[in-house]
Amino acid sequence: MKDILNDKATLRSQLMNSRSHAGSDRRVAASRALRDALLALPEVAAAGTVAAYVPVGSEPGGRDLAEDLAAGSSRRVLLPVLLADNDLDWALYEGPASLVPAGRGLREPIGPRLGPEGVRAADVLVVPGLAVDRRGMRLGRGGGSYDRALARVPETAVTVVLLYDDEVLDRVPAEPHDVPVDIAVTPAAVYRFTR
Repeated sequence: MKDILNDKATLRSQLMNSRSHAGSDRRVAASRALRDALLALPEVAAAGTVAAYVPVGSEPGGRDLAEDLAAGSSRRVLLPVLLADNDLDWALYEGPASLVPAGRGLREPIGPRLGPEGVRAADVLVVPGLAVDRRGMRLGRGGGSYDRALARVPETAVTVVLLYDDEVLDRVPAEPHDVPVDIAVTPAAVYRFTR
């Protein structure tokens, strides 16, 4: 187990370093392509409720991810609120003015909290990540926040990770508690995995 944790830490460091050296032009172009590919997924088009995240820094998706998901539809968008124990509470996105700065550089919704179980209402859960492998195993930042959310959504929910093209790998280190995602969306491709 210690080897897996070391492997994850090493890979996280490499991937975060790569992201930090990517230019803003790359991120802007990638965000547009990711938005278009995500919104084109039939699962997203049919969803009544999508739980997503507000990208920060070099995370794929762009600052307007929540607005893009909500625009022009009756779809509800739930966004996370980071709790002290790294778990996630959820609240309804009600437009750009409903987001406020929070700790760790995050932007969080100010509306009523739905609790950590609120994510169970999602038809689609869109999560951040640093990499995914050909099995759908996702490597996150290591806090476990989205691993908990992935474990809570019903089996009927579709789980999606947004990544840059070079972050789909042959294999990422995985622990028994890690939950695979159903779909990875990159600027150039959509990958579907079987559970």
